[in-house]
Amino acid sequence: MTVQKSTEQQANASTIIDTNIADKGIADTESDTVASRHGAATTARQWQVLSQLQRNRWVGTTHVYEQLILAGFDISLRTVQRDLNALAKRFPIEKNNANPQGWRWCDDAPLQSLPHMNLSQAVAFNMVEANLTQLLPPAILDELFPWFDLARRQLKDSKVTHSWIDRVRIEPATQPLIAPHIDLNSKDNIYHALFYQLQINACYTRSNKTEASKYILNPIAIIQRGVVIYLLATRTDDPEAIIRTFALHRFTSVELLDSVAQTPANFQLDSYLDGGSMGFTHPLLSQLPDHGKNTVIELHFTKVAGRSLTESKLSDDQTVTINSDDTLIIKASVNLNSQLVWWLRGFGKGLLDAKPPLLYQAVLDNAFQQE
Repeated sequence: MTVQKSTEQQANASTIIDTNIADKGIADTESDTVASRHGAATTARQWQVLSQLQRNRWVGTTHVYEQLILAGFDISLRTVQRDLNALAKRFPIEKNNANPQGWRWCDDAPLQSLPHMNLSQAVAFNMVEANLTQLLPPAILDELFPWFDLARRQLKDSKVTHSWIDRVRIEPATQPLIAPHIDLNSKDNIYHALFYQLQINACYTRSNKTEASKYILNPIAIIQRGVVIYLLATRTDDPEAIIRTFALHRFTSVELLDSVAQTPANFQLDSYLDGGSMGFTHPLLSQLPDHGKNTVIELHFTKVAGRSLTESKLSDDQTVTINSDDTLIIKASVNLNSQLVWWLRGFGKGLLDAKPPLLYQAVLDNAFQQE
């Protein structure tokens, strides 16, 4: 009996030891998992701390803390201070003696391309993707797509998404229109040619034609007007090298050429636009000297109709006269074109008169249609 009891005791003790070892193994595994998660969270947080720092500009600890809170980190200011002091031992960052304290990358810190961005950069990339991708060439877009994706992921769970991205929009001042379909291969080749200053061999259907014509073009510039994107270019078969406007959605095919595109001497895009060239010429107004460019106009409005022009000017030299009957006289120097005519028609009976008389005639001529 004594031997049997001793054997049973040993077996029970062995079972207890095995159970304790198993429990300890589970506890160690759980401890390792928790430690691993904590380490990953610390790395992610400290990575964000580094991403807030700049060169040649001190960034306050409180600012870093506020940015991490916006990014969804549940931490204290003291944690950020400890992180910065710890990171300074391994990274070329430095602090100043100001109050409050500031941090920055050292002047001799090597430039690095790190797969991160702070919230301000993420917002900027998000807005670029939303509003400018139609105007960027494929060579640039291919490099930006990974950053667009990183920005979306950065903002996904961020408070910035709700406090800024979800509260900012760009609305057109005119009736919204759906952009016409553009052949993507043609668009890519046009942008590529413009970026690398190459000529293109294009098939283009004009608005008043049913069949496409073939041209060899010198791409000069891209302009978006409303929802329509235009290419400014000259035709190689034109000895006068007149700058022409081509709507991208009317290109049926575009072939890249190896020949270098020729840009007119002294061409400046801003000067071209300031001259009113994209406003489209009106048949009546083209009878005026210099086709109505930089002409002084006089607009007679009712008080209600003309009120907005007292806040948003037509030109820098605009003057406003308030008459005794509460009507307004607006004088300004502008380019007379179809765009101006369409805009003035929108005032309806709120526009009482316009000078020069040819301008008012164009506004009243509802039978006019652009070519």
